[in-house]
Amino acid sequence: MSRVVCRALYRSLLLAPLLLLGGCDLLGIENPEQIAAKREADGRAIGAGCRHSARSVEACFELNKRADKAAVFAGWKEMNEYMAENKLEAVPPPPPAAADAGEAEEQKPAQKSAADGKVDDAKVAAKAPK
Repeated sequence: MSRVVCRALYRSLLLAPLLLLGGCDLLGIENPEQIAAKREADGRAIGAGCRHSARSVEACFELNKRADKAAVFAGWKEMNEYMAENKLEAVPPPPPAAADAGEAEEQKPAQKSAADGKVDDAKVAAKAPK
């Protein structure tokens, strides 16, 4: 009887680490192969997006310094071939002045309120008895 218990205990001790290691995927722990595949896919997507928005490969590298350059180039090249096959035109990116215009609009209300304050002071001065 003790041999049967020992064997069962021994088998359970051997199976426990295997079960725990097998559950790593369920916990969201990524292995190096998954990380490399994700990085490759992200780089290809960045490259394809750059090509679709009519950016050069060099500009894409400059905008995405942390991305894998080989993957970015591969994505750019694939999108270039796809666009050539299907006769698609590139969609130009928004001009950099659009970001500056957003900042200018934020400053305009502050300037208007300052101007409104001056107008209010002038109205008060005009209404004040002399």
